[in-house]
Amino acid sequence: MIDLRLLREDPEAVRASQRARGDDPALVDALLAADEARRAAVTRADAARAELKTASQAVGRAMGAARKDPSLQAQADEARARATGLSEQVARAEVEQAAAEEALRRAHLAVPNVVTGAPPGGEQDFVVLEQVGEVPAYGFPVKDHLDVGARLGAIDTERGAKVSGSRFAFLVGDGALLELALVNLAMARAVEAGFTPVITPTLVKPESMEGTGFLGAHAEEVYRLERDDLYLVGTSEVPLAAYHAGEVLDVLPRRYAGFSSCFRREAGSYGKDTRGIIRVHQFDKVEMFAYVDPADSVAEHQRLLEHEKAFLQALELPFRVIDVAAGDLGSSAARKYDCEAWLPSQERWLELTSTSDCTTFQARRLGVRGRGTGPVATLNGTLCAVGRTIAVLLEVHQQADGSVRVPAALQPYLGGRTTLVPQP
Repeated sequence: MIDLRLLREDPEAVRASQRARGDDPALVDALLAADEARRAAVTRADAARAELKTASQAVGRAMGAARKDPSLQAQADEARARATGLSEQVARAEVEQAAAEEALRRAHLAVPNVVTGAPPGGEQDFVVLEQVGEVPAYGFPVKDHLDVGARLGAIDTERGAKVSGSRFAFLVGDGALLELALVNLAMARAVEAGFTPVITPTLVKPESMEGTGFLGAHAEEVYRLERDDLYLVGTSEVPLAAYHAGEVLDVLPRRYAGFSSCFRREAGSYGKDTRGIIRVHQFDKVEMFAYVDPADSVAEHQRLLEHEKAFLQALELPFRVIDVAAGDLGSSAARKYDCEAWLPSQERWLELTSTSDCTTFQARRLGVRGRGTGPVATLNGTLCAVGRTIAVLLEVHQQADGSVRVPAALQPYLGGRTTLVPQP
C-alpha cells in the first residue's frame, strides 16, 4: 500500500505515477474520497461514543438521585432512554465506520506503488543502462537450446508433455546436474555476500499473495488450490516477504536467499517462447530478498543489481541492463532493473534476472515494521532463474561438435568437467 500521508500531501504525485504506468488516475481520487469518508466516519463514531459515555454517567447520577427521591424517577427514566438511543446511534456509527474502513482498504489495494525514477511508457520504452560482454559470433550454424539439450540427453519436453501437458519438461542427466550446479553456485555466492539461505514453502495463504501484490494484475498468472484456499507461488519473493509479516524487526538490514520451485500459468502468453524451457509452467529459482531502512532502499537496489551482474559474468554470458519503464512494472515495484542475456538462436536479448525496489509498499500490507523506523522497505532480485539460465548457457557456450563449454565458475559444481558432450 502507498503511504496515505503522501496521498494527502501530494495527490498529484500519485496521479502522475498512475499516468506514467498507463493506469487510471481516477483511482487516486477514489482513494482520496475513501480516505476522507473513513476519517469522517471515525470522527462521527468517536463523537457518538463520547456522547454515550457522558449520557451513561448521567444515568448513573440520575438513578442514584431517584433512589433517594422517588419523585426524580421520571428524570432517571428519561436519562436512561436517551442513553439507549445513543447506544443505538453508536452501533450504527460503528457499522458505518467498519464499512468505510473496508471501502478504504479496497481503494487502497487498487492503487499500485508510486513510481520513482522509472522511464515513462510501456514494455518497449525501457532504457538500456549498459551492456556487459560482446555478442558472440559463431563459425557454424547456431542451434537453439532444445536441439543442443536433446543431443546432450539433457532436456526432454516430449515426455514432459506426455506426463504433465504443454510447457513442462524433464531435465535429465547433464540437464539435472546443470540445474543443481547453478543452484549451488548461486547459493554459495549469496552466502558469501551475507545472505541467509532459505528453502521456502511453495504453497501460501491468500493474505501472503495479496500482501505482496500478486492478486492484482498478476492474478491470472497464479495457480490456486481452491479446496485448500492456498496458492502456488510464482517466486519465493512471496513467502520471503511474508516471513516477517506482523513483526517488528530490531535489526536491519535482513537479507535472505530463497530457493523454491515456482509455478506460473503463463496466461495470455500463447505463442511466446513455447519451444523448449524458456517459458514454462514450473521452474526453479534462487531469489534474493532484503528488508532495509527505507532511507537505504535505493542503495540496496543497486547492491542487488551488482550481485546479479556478477553472477551472469561468472557464467560468462553477454548481457545488458535495462531500466524498466513505468508501464511494465508490477504493482509493488517503484523501480525495476532487468538483466537480459543474449540468446544466439533468436538473435535477441532475453530477461534472465530482475530486481525491484518495492519501498514500503509490501511492508505496509504485511505489517512489517522496523524498530523506530515504521514500515520497512522490501526489495527482491532474481539471482538465478534456472530454466532460462540453462537455455542461455547451452546456446551461448555451444561448440561446433555439439558439445557445450562449461564456464570456469561452474566447473567445481560439475565434478571439474570442462565440457558437456553429446550422448552417443
